Amino acid sequence: MKKYIAELIGTAVLVTLGCGTAMLVGCDAAAGGGYILTALAFGLVIVAMAYSIGNISGCHINPAVSLGVLISGGMSVKDFVGYVAAQCLGALAGSGILAAIFTSGGVKDMTGGFGSNGLAGVNGSVVSGLIVELVLTFIFVMAILGVTDKKANHGSFAGIVIGLTLTLVHILGIGLTGTSVNPARSFGPAVAAAIAGNTAPIACLWVFIVGPFVGAALAAVVYKALSGEK
Repeated sequence: MKKYIAELIGTAVLVTLGCGTAMLVGCDAAAGGGYILTALAFGLVIVAMAYSIGNISGCHINPAVSLGVLISGGMSVKDFVGYVAAQCLGALAGSGILAAIFTSGGVKDMTGGFGSNGLAGVNGSVVSGLIVELVLTFIFVMAILGVTDKKANHGSFAGIVIGLTLTLVHILGIGLTGTSVNPARSFGPAVAAAIAGNTAPIACLWVFIVGPFVGAALAAVVYKALSGEK
């Protein structure tokens, strides 16, 4: 149970600080500043959480990462289900915190949807959105599996590498899909936006569930093949 609570807290922090930064500063690629700040916010949250809850749950805080670890043989199906449930609840909690700050406090949401993901950057193309999320999640999960592999012996640097990799994929992905690579991170804000009357994010939510899950699964299979495991 402690592992699940850690995942809930970690995901809540990710959504609160990552999506919250996007809501506060905006993600306009032309302006640049908010775009980079949002990418850094997501990456730095991973670094912070890796060194705070990593020793408790492994700091997945992402159903796609948990799927990659499951396929790689690093966790049981029971723990996978528990992790995903905790992560989704954490995302809802984080979105609730943002609603309290921005809605109750009258702060303008620069994203218009609690930092939720969408297909505006790919002109509404579902295919392009799926490709973006699949590829970026593949890169992210491959990095995680590589840096946490016991044979790699990266030790205490793993959290920094993972955080920087998440920042990297955000730099490309924010202008295309808002960068999910994390179904829970997409789920929480989409639900919050729908409650607030904006149903557009939840209408395309499936893209940000299917894309990351497929990308993570492919990453796990490819990594196992490349690392010489059966």
